[in-house]
This record gives sequence, C-alpha cells and structure tokens, in this order.
Amino acid sequence: MSRNIVIIGGSHGIGRSLVDHLASQGHEIHCFSRSEGDLPPQINHTTFDVLTDQLDADLLPDTIDGLVYCPGSIDLKPFRSTKIDQLKADMEINVYGAVKAMQACLRPMKKSQGGASVVLFSTVAVSQGMAFHTSIAAAKGALEGIVRTTAAELAPAVRVNAIAPSLTDTPLAGKILSNDDRKEASNQRHPLKRYGQPEDIAAAAAFLLSTDSSWISGQVIGVDGGLSTLRV
Repeated sequence: MSRNIVIIGGSHGIGRSLVDHLASQGHEIHCFSRSEGDLPPQINHTTFDVLTDQLDADLLPDTIDGLVYCPGSIDLKPFRSTKIDQLKADMEINVYGAVKAMQACLRPMKKSQGGASVVLFSTVAVSQGMAFHTSIAAAKGALEGIVRTTAAELAPAVRVNAIAPSLTDTPLAGKILSNDDRKEASNQRHPLKRYGQPEDIAAAAAFLLSTDSSWISGQVIGVDGGLSTLRV
C-alpha cells in the first residue's frame, strides 16, 4: 500500500538511500532538502534549509504517514576545545530542527489511517561514551529523550522511534574515512568488521516506517555493526 512519506534531508547520504528504498516500494515521497541532487524525477522535491526555512502547512501533503528527519552533524573535538557555539549549533540542527519538523507535520500525521511513524537519528556515541564526541553526543542524547516523551504523548496516533548508527559512509563522515588506512581501522573497530553503508541504515528506517513495525514505539535501535553491545 502506497503511503505519504516526508523526508527532511533526502538528497544525500542515508536520506538519499532511503528515498531509493521507499520509491522501489511505490510510496509517495516528499523530499525537503537544500539541493535536489540526483533525486529521481518522480520524487516531490522542495528546496528547504532546516536552519533558516519554515516548514509551512501549504508545503506539506494533507496526510502524512511517515516523517524522517535526516539532517545531522559530525564535528569531533577534544572536550577542552569544545565551544559553547558548537554545542548550540549541534543542538540547532539535530534537536531543534527535528522538533520543528515534527510539530509542523503533526496535524497531517494524525490523519494517517493506521497510524503515522516518525524516524529520527541518534548515534552510538550516546550509549558508548566516545572521546571527542561531547557536542554531538549531548545533542543526540537530548533527541533520544524527545523520542521517548513524544512517543508517549502522541500514542497511539503517531509512533516515534530513532536509529542509533555507528560510523556510516556518508558525506558527513568524509574526513573520518578519508583514506584506506582509516577505512580499515574503522572496519576493525566493529565486531562485524565493517563500517556502515547508507543502505544498512535506510533498510532499518524503512522497516520502522512500515506497518510491519506497528507495535514498536519509543525505541532507540542500534544499527551499528554490533559496536554498542558486542565485545569480540
């Protein structure tokens, strides 16, 4: 059954992979991002910047069955070098942007037949306590709190979940995966001996958007090559 899915930040990385995944299933996709990139022609694209633009009701479909908020940041620094401005910037894009998107989409999501699903993105660094991740872990930790509180408040009409990936090969991770040695080191850090691909995360997001996950809400699901739970 075709569903109306709104994807914020769907032209690159995980969002772009998710667009392909959902399009192959015949869903109606409404993508809001700063650039259109190489999105397929059947995708409804609106130029949109989460930091400066408002997601007005006239830009949205009347009914929304799924909302995915993809924008994020990776700016790793030692704690002593972490500035308050960086903390504010990470909160702005990771937390405030997600909240504004959810609030804008709330009314049309409540019209969904069978219930709507929201998918947000955290990071394995929230649960693992990784060095140099102070700012992003703080922002994503706040986001996890929002997942659980909104899942409680919006039930049963809207389900809210998050995926917590480990390192994934996206444009944001370009510096970390900038050469073969770094790529191999990243592979070896994971129990499954590889870092993530956008398709790994997109497949999990597609599941959470589907009716197959209709009894899952308020969860933060690790899709991380076993990094958060396994020691091998």
